[in-house]
Amino acid sequence: MISTTEVHLGYRVYLNFHAVKICPSKISCGEELHLRKKMKDNVAEEHLYLAFSHQYRDSIFPLHTSISLFLLSYCDCKLFKVFLVPTGEDVDDQCVTKNLAGDLEVHLISRCQLPVVVQSCTLPAVVVKDDKFCRAGLSVVLRHIIQKTFEADPSKKEVLELLGFKKTCLKACAEVSQWTRLCEISIPLAVERFLTASPEHCQAIPPDILLLERKLGEPVRVHNDDKIRRQKLQQQKAGAKAAVPVLGEEATEGLRPGEVHEHPPSSLELSVAFSKLLAQEAPDGINREAPHIRRTKTSDLPLLDHVFAEGLYFTVADLVLLPCIHQFLVSSKKQGKNLVNLPLISSWYRRVQEVPGVKKAADKCKMELLQLPELVSPPKEQLQDSASVPDELEEDHEDSHFIGGPRPTMTKLMENGIEAKFAPHPSPSWTLDWTSLPSAVSPGEGKMSRDRALRKQQQLNNLVAAVTKLAKPGDLIVDFCSGGGHVGIVLAYMMPSCQVALHACGVATDMVIEHCLRARAAFVISPCCYGFIQNTVKFKYPRSHQFKEILSYKEHMILCRFADQTAVQLPPERRLIGKQCMGLVDLDRAWAAEEHNYSVQVISMEPESCSPKNNMFVGIPT
Repeated sequence: MISTTEVHLGYRVYLNFHAVKICPSKISCGEELHLRKKMKDNVAEEHLYLAFSHQYRDSIFPLHTSISLFLLSYCDCKLFKVFLVPTGEDVDDQCVTKNLAGDLEVHLISRCQLPVVVQSCTLPAVVVKDDKFCRAGLSVVLRHIIQKTFEADPSKKEVLELLGFKKTCLKACAEVSQWTRLCEISIPLAVERFLTASPEHCQAIPPDILLLERKLGEPVRVHNDDKIRRQKLQQQKAGAKAAVPVLGEEATEGLRPGEVHEHPPSSLELSVAFSKLLAQEAPDGINREAPHIRRTKTSDLPLLDHVFAEGLYFTVADLVLLPCIHQFLVSSKKQGKNLVNLPLISSWYRRVQEVPGVKKAADKCKMELLQLPELVSPPKEQLQDSASVPDELEEDHEDSHFIGGPRPTMTKLMENGIEAKFAPHPSPSWTLDWTSLPSAVSPGEGKMSRDRALRKQQQLNNLVAAVTKLAKPGDLIVDFCSGGGHVGIVLAYMMPSCQVALHACGVATDMVIEHCLRARAAFVISPCCYGFIQNTVKFKYPRSHQFKEILSYKEHMILCRFADQTAVQLPPERRLIGKQCMGLVDLDRAWAAEEHNYSVQVISMEPESCSPKNNMFVGIPT
């Protein structure tokens, strides 16, 4: 794995070196094209694997495949060799390939023909040909397609902007991000179920669609929020009905003089959003707000309305949602459903069609976009009554702003005989002889302070000590949540054995444990970021039978939130409560693993000052 990483990094530097050397002013157009072709030929071929279950109307299912093909069309990306992997046996090659995106070439491949690294992954997945590194999952693959498209053609700035401000759109995984979960998992699944349900079971609008409608009605927060809201206030004060000047360098970057939209947007939010999309030149106008506007408190400024899924700017989230919402709307229209309760989704659907490149991509994908009439929103009271989100969907979201103390929950557990328990450390004074190890093995070689490097060494001492007691020659090393690779590098040098993870954030700890339980493998894990724990598609909390009998999900979340309060700058009493909450959350995890015939100990690292998150699991199959 280390050698593969080195090869990839070195190759990227090589390409950048040649890119710098290309100077259009000093070489002919033919020479430049020759150099670009040579560079392209040297780039390793990447294979994109997409699942295929069936074709329905103008989409390929599962919807993750339609979404991936739509993005390829929007980006006009032909960098990937695309393979469809049928989930069934009776698949006609001609039937599959004749209605796909434009001139995109696709190939059929059976599941057993997939590269070994892909066979255990959920599709879509991308692999460099003959490589052992796999990117899997919809959001990861889509973000990779966008980045590769821009690397191949840096003039496609509009493609890179799909990743949003600071390039973080859909970057957080579904296990920790409610928004990623809604776009990547909940909406596609809800639409697929809606399309396959019998007529009597598809009368109601799916709850996840209602949740999206509600989110489109929430106030928008963007990086230049204050500035735009002051412009909106000035527009309101002036009673202006026409679009106002575009704001700031961010919104005007890359404008082409004289290019304007045929129908200027009617609101400030639209003018800001479409100026970026259409390279619209900002007209001369007021350069500075009036004094009474500048002095207005931020809390008194008007809120911004949604233009696109994430706010004012068109992102990959819109491209993920469009094929799904399109299929839902087409089916609803055929059934004669009234979409009066979805005015915001309907407006969003119409607005997305105005984005340059969307209709062209839809044509390539044989997607006949609907021309919906503008809906008049019903009274809010009617919307609340008819478009409410069911309780079971709300449960995952209700605790995000919960404020409360952990003592009632801890007392409830104590009354049932449950307290945080920490096993004695098996080797409290054991340490690696860091001075005798190669310098590259030490975390201090990374760019970190001396104090942090020392704490990192102390953390590694604890994990390596536990691993050496569990591992035997020939065991497989799996470094989950590897981050900078500190654990894996040390273990790779010290021994060829064991499964392990240092600082597995939030739900990642439970994901690691689940993998180890399936493989009947021993594990050593240091959990982290307890505040990120929440119910996900795969995991529900509490985990163990004993905790489920006593605590509700909300009470368990109280423990998780306060388990994160162990920072050194907090008062000692609060840190102690945080440590007890950490112990209780991890005790629940340990008991859950023991239900699968494991012996699990929760241990405090030595010294405890090595990290505010100093718990460590050691699990052994019995």
